[in-house]
Amino acid sequence: MQTWSPGANRDNFAPSSVEMLRIIGETLDAFFELPIPMHPALLPDLTVGLDRSLQLYVSKAKSGCGSRSSFIPELPPLTRCEVGSKLLFKKKEKPQNPQHRGPQNGATNGTDPLGLPQLCVRLNTLQYIRSELENLEKKIKTCLRNVESAQADITNGLEFKFELCQAACQEGIQHLCETTAYKVTFFDLGHILWDTLYIGDLASSRVDLLLRELDPILETISGTVHIKVRNRAITALMKATFDGFLLVILAGGPLRAFTRQDSQIIEGDFRSLRDLFLADGDGLPEELVDKASSQVKNVLPLLRTDSEGLIERFKRLIADSDQSRTASRGKLPMPTTTGHWSPNDANTVLRVLCYRHEEAATRFLKKTYGLPKKL
Repeated sequence: MQTWSPGANRDNFAPSSVEMLRIIGETLDAFFELPIPMHPALLPDLTVGLDRSLQLYVSKAKSGCGSRSSFIPELPPLTRCEVGSKLLFKKKEKPQNPQHRGPQNGATNGTDPLGLPQLCVRLNTLQYIRSELENLEKKIKTCLRNVESAQADITNGLEFKFELCQAACQEGIQHLCETTAYKVTFFDLGHILWDTLYIGDLASSRVDLLLRELDPILETISGTVHIKVRNRAITALMKATFDGFLLVILAGGPLRAFTRQDSQIIEGDFRSLRDLFLADGDGLPEELVDKASSQVKNVLPLLRTDSEGLIERFKRLIADSDQSRTASRGKLPMPTTTGHWSPNDANTVLRVLCYRHEEAATRFLKKTYGLPKKL
């Protein structure tokens, strides 16, 4: 059984992949040593079979890891702030998403078969196989040239490529990058996102703890993942982190509440989060960070907007949407949660109102939708 343990070799990929490629190489050698005059005619069937075998190995390498969606938590029901009550800040209340909490050492736990180091080994393994496919194709061409009967076919441009495996590696690397990122963010660091960040007094529950936990995770990825896929893995982690940050603000449950003044703290925290991935010029390219952070940057100004302005924007967006046609007796319909957060999305604006610690917002939510103060 493959354990995907790091440190099995210098480049941190699975030894079984080396054995797999060795067997394929020996199979090709044995094929071309056969005393037959029809190597070019039979070779396509052989390479298709080998291609499928490699594709199966790649499929196994990414299996059982889950997916991006399997780690994103279910959003809690909408509530409104309990303005003027200290109950909002009682830390002894249960967190909203306990099923998504991860152990504090989950990101580096060497015994976890889906721990960060093990997922990095899977990622490296697919990259190693992808890089070796070109060598296999060169080997086939060389062997064909050494077969006297194949010379004419070679000049006619015979090509034998491992297209199934190549495509599987490409898809698998993307899948593992996203799965690793969302597993780390929403499971390994879930205890910070759901139980700590912006619960109670914002001054004592800021993003600093998240940054401290992310730093060794980035070091593990940088020190383990192959250089050709390292930035893809870190970029996926950055996107997942930004998604988690925004989810706390828009769907963190009734233990969170924000005033307009709190927007300055939150915007400062987000700049710190961006800076972590920029790493003073040694991290990801700034244009890549800007692109990944654009959704959060577009939503954050809503936190500075006064409640009356948010209410008017919300009504306007509802009126401009198809949902307004379903409204009855002049009531505003409840906007659908799409997860595509935007200042031009009615559900996003509604969620900002739900977490607005202000009388005007809570009065509007009670009158319009009868939202409760607690889950």
